[in-house]
Parts: sequence; C-alpha cells; structure tokens
Amino acid sequence: MFDLPPGARRPTARVVLLTGPSGSGKTRLTRRLGVPVVALDDFYHDGDHPGLPRRYGIVDWDSPLSWDRAGALATLEELCSTGHADLPVYDIPSNRRTGTTHLSLDGFPVFIAEGIFAAELVEACREEEILADALCLWRPRAQTFFFRLTRDLGEARKPPLTLVRRGLNHFRNEPAMIADLTAKGARKVRIDEAERAIEALVAGR
Repeated sequence: MFDLPPGARRPTARVVLLTGPSGSGKTRLTRRLGVPVVALDDFYHDGDHPGLPRRYGIVDWDSPLSWDRAGALATLEELCSTGHADLPVYDIPSNRRTGTTHLSLDGFPVFIAEGIFAAELVEACREEEILADALCLWRPRAQTFFFRLTRDLGEARKPPLTLVRRGLNHFRNEPAMIADLTAKGARKVRIDEAERAIEALVAGR
C-alpha cells in the first residue's frame, strides 16, 4: 500500500546467505553449526516447467533461470517477519518437488539460506533489511571437484557420465563463478572463517 521508511520493518530474525561452488562444504558447515537452515536448492523448478534453460542436451540446473527466485525470497521474508514458514521438498534425481516441510526458527536471531544461487538474493535481502551477512565459501578447486563428484555419485543425482562431465565443467569455471558471486555481494571466505562469523551473529556479537 505504501513504502515504509528505512528502519521501520524491524524483522524478528535475519538471514545469512551462504553460497559457493557445489562441493565447497555449504551443507556440511550448516549441519555442524546447528542453526536453522533453508536449502535453496529445494526451490528449483520442476523438470517440466516451461522455458527451462538447456545445456548439453539436458536442463541446465546451474543456471539461475532453472530456479524459483521469487518463491525463495518470499519464504525468507516470511521467516524473518514471522519466525516460521512452509518450505518445498525437492527430489533432485527426479527433478521435481515432492512435498513440503515446516521450518520454525524457535527464537534464533539468524538463520542460514544456503545454495549456489544464494547470491542472487543479496541485493533484495539488503533492500528488505533482512540480510545479516552474505558468504561465499572457497577452497581449492581439486577439493571441490572431489567432494562434489563423490557426493553426487553416492546420491545417484544424475547418470555417472553426466556427473563427470558437469564436474569437469564446474572445475574449469570455478574461478569465474566465485568472481561472479562476490560481485553480487558475497564475501569470499574459508569454511572456518564462515563458521566464526555465523557463530558471532547467533551470539549477538
């Protein structure tokens, strides 16, 4: 109805956007911290969604156009204002949403939204005054390639040849990807630096 003046929104919580190349350790870090987490990968469009980008003859799941940015942002805003929200559950092998789950912040002053597209939300979250921090995890490319391929093969995310081909493409493009994520407002940090920064926010420091 009308624009609120700066500082008038007063969210009950704020979000840490956690991004980085696939295999950089985002999920492992969030599990260790014990802070409420939104997995942004669950906001992928279904595989039959019209207009999905394609590459190598398949849907290009590395493109932000394969992802529901508006839905993800609306969910983060709801969590920051009310402390709870319903989240989609996405099955990567079948390329579709399979249900929903409910997340309650239970009084946490910050929560994490992690995924390769998290940096797409930095500017909007800052404008809505709900951004606590934006972090881009980084480690040597050989490590991300190994951890990513091991994880994807173990979870049978896609056919093995597709996973290897995508993994090599990620390896080649990783420096450019990190440069893009930092240009969108995420700070390039090691995992231990990210852990300390998030713990400080949770503690109110």
